[in-house]
Amino acid sequence: MGRLFGIPIYVSPTWFIVAVVITWMFEGPASEVVDRPMSYVVAFAYAVLLYASVFVHELSHSLVARLFGLHVRAITLHILGGVSEIEREPRTPGREFLVAFAGPLLSLVLAGAGMLADLVTTLPPVAQLLVQAVTLANLAVGVFNLLPGLPLDGGRMIRAVIWKVSGRPRTGTVVAGWVGRGLAVLVLVAGAFAATYRAADAGFGWLSLIWSALIASFIWVGATQAIRAELLRDRIPLLHARRLARRATLVTAGVPLAEAVRRAHADGSGAIVIVDHEGRPTGLVSEQAVLATPENRRPWVDVGDLSRGLEPGLRLAVDLSGEELVTAVREAPATEYLLVEPTGRVYGVLAVSDIDRAFATA
Repeated sequence: MGRLFGIPIYVSPTWFIVAVVITWMFEGPASEVVDRPMSYVVAFAYAVLLYASVFVHELSHSLVARLFGLHVRAITLHILGGVSEIEREPRTPGREFLVAFAGPLLSLVLAGAGMLADLVTTLPPVAQLLVQAVTLANLAVGVFNLLPGLPLDGGRMIRAVIWKVSGRPRTGTVVAGWVGRGLAVLVLVAGAFAATYRAADAGFGWLSLIWSALIASFIWVGATQAIRAELLRDRIPLLHARRLARRATLVTAGVPLAEAVRRAHADGSGAIVIVDHEGRPTGLVSEQAVLATPENRRPWVDVGDLSRGLEPGLRLAVDLSGEELVTAVREAPATEYLLVEPTGRVYGVLAVSDIDRAFATA
């Protein structure tokens, strides 16, 4: 949708699903202050204002993270709210706490401002309805995100506190993740209770159950991913590019694929690298593309047609290991990387599938 403070802003197509649902639900209250079909316009305006509040919430996270020197890849609004894609976590528990607290704090400040505006100003009925609704929404967003469980902001705050007390971020993540799982179960139970004993009378029982199930699944998945990521992080120091490298066969782009595969088998190689006539590497052949090419067509396909040019991030030092290796791969997503010696000589190819396999077996 654009950039703000240099941060790319994205809106997931799933937002339009939520916009339709919110417009439909809010049209009833809107029809009490304005006639149809304008009531639908007012209801849709509320949906936009609601997500504008979510956006401001996420923007506050991002700006505080930027103050601490953290790179923010993007802000994305989706079906259940929004997410700030911060490149890495803060280096101290205090900074972690502040980045997490910034979002709920701003939501509560906006809710307070809305209450104040409703009390001290006389607004037209439509404006008053929107102000009251957005105020309630910001209050709900602020309070909900303060709940103590990952991946919510309250969970990150709990993680920061446990990190500070124990001195171990891993302990904070695992505890906050399990609290998040418990919170997910409570949300689902609360939704089922509301659908059975409360909301069913109003005709929204099924909607309450579906919405609570979506929120509970979001919290459960987020908490589980946080726990799993922390466990995987213990394996990161075991990763070494040199150990994971595949031997590479060097061929020029005009060599038929069948011949390139034959040479690779003869060399005992697990990868093919494209070089120019002076032996300088220029591209990496995709293993997936090779496997997807039928054998009867390989003599008629140039191997260069299945290659990807060597962009700067695809050329890695062979001595990378641990966190440095993971960071390098994360910054330039690809399926294969060229590994080179300090002298510039080609050592081999690193395949992401091999990294995944190393994580699974470590």
